[in-house]
Amino acid sequence: MSANLSAILYLISGVLFILALRGLSSPETSRQGNLFGIIGMIIAVTVTFLSVGNFTLGFIYVLLFLVIGGSIGAFIAYRIPMTAMPELVAGFHSLVGLAAVFVAISAFINPEAFNLGTPNNIKLASLIEMAIGAAIGAITFSGSIIAFLKLQGIMSGAPITFRGQHLLNALILISIIVLVFYLCSTQSSKLFWILIAVSFLIGFLIIIPIGGADMPVVISMLNSYSGWAAAGIGFTLENTALIITGALVGSSGAILSYIMCKGMNRSFFNVILGGFGATDQTSNNQNKEQKPVKSGNADDAAFLMKNASSVIIVPGYGMAVAQAQHALREMVDTLKKNDIKVSYAIHPVAGRMPGHMNVLLAEANVPYDEVFELEEINNDFINADVAFVIGANDVTNPVAKTDPQSPIYGMPVLDVEKCKSVLFVKRSLSPGYAGIDNELFYKENTLMLFADAKKMTEEITKNLD
Repeated sequence: MSANLSAILYLISGVLFILALRGLSSPETSRQGNLFGIIGMIIAVTVTFLSVGNFTLGFIYVLLFLVIGGSIGAFIAYRIPMTAMPELVAGFHSLVGLAAVFVAISAFINPEAFNLGTPNNIKLASLIEMAIGAAIGAITFSGSIIAFLKLQGIMSGAPITFRGQHLLNALILISIIVLVFYLCSTQSSKLFWILIAVSFLIGFLIIIPIGGADMPVVISMLNSYSGWAAAGIGFTLENTALIITGALVGSSGAILSYIMCKGMNRSFFNVILGGFGATDQTSNNQNKEQKPVKSGNADDAAFLMKNASSVIIVPGYGMAVAQAQHALREMVDTLKKNDIKVSYAIHPVAGRMPGHMNVLLAEANVPYDEVFELEEINNDFINADVAFVIGANDVTNPVAKTDPQSPIYGMPVLDVEKCKSVLFVKRSLSPGYAGIDNELFYKENTLMLFADAKKMTEEITKNLD
């Protein structure tokens, strides 16, 4: 394939990626945006594949690993449940970072294959690009591994801190800059390997002090890192599609991270630099008192809903775990038949990744005009008769507004406690992902429904008929 034709096709794929992002900005156009992204990626991969050359050993290797990698990715994506989607995203981010590291290593060891010069005489611009790409890729890989372990529950979601941690992080980041400078001056292979090793280390260190309450921001942030790593390697390979795609992912991920930090009242720089200001999440639970709670059953919940004129649904991770979105939709349809107004309130970080609840509700064909973000619906709770909280914990916790020592203090939460009646579906009184007790459980107007979210919702629906 000629270079000119490749450049034109890469440009077309880049335009399709931009249209994909535009489409994904709205639920109504998200399917179309996803289609644009798929077509763009097919074009980019096909052009890259055909650029390998004639039927050679390299061509066979590319085809072999394309089939193996594609098959594994398709199998995982097909089998993965929605509850494990955040872990899957973190895992895929780690692979993007690792791929950037491998490409940088290949380019450094054999620069002639990439038209970058010869060993110990690599073009300065290319060396800077591959060094930065390798460093960001290594940080993305190791940081994503920690995020995966925390989300999977293999590793504690609580912040892991130690004395002098921030100073150590700062020194390592400075050392990376120094290593890049001397690497470009000497082109020493020893410095190159040290750079990669140190970058892997800082990836671990900047994620371990970030607690579970901030994990959605971490996922978005690592998404941004993976994009910048890809863009850096794209410059090294002089691959237009990779540069465009990496820049789009990097910039959109950074913007999303910033928006989410604002939504959670978190400092953007604190989070990306490794959890500055993290608080001890265990202190809240150590001082926890046994408080009385009111518990009920499906009959009680159905009675309150039948006599309500408006109900606000607040979905959370518990709904995802129980796969209760379809049962919830059926319950809402029954309420509507009884002329009861129903709305959905979505917190920006409900679930464990951005848009988690929106995807689940869309899967159950919930109308888009019934789903509202926090700032759109928060003032409506005081006038609503019933709030039905199905598995949402930290995002409804009033302590975020009252306790300066809480790890979620200052984070805007849904004002569920202002409703006349609150129905809270949960298996137990266990704390949420942030590891703190929810004061909403003990409010006078709260009725706890201790059960599996799907089973409880189905029982309520039966009692509504």
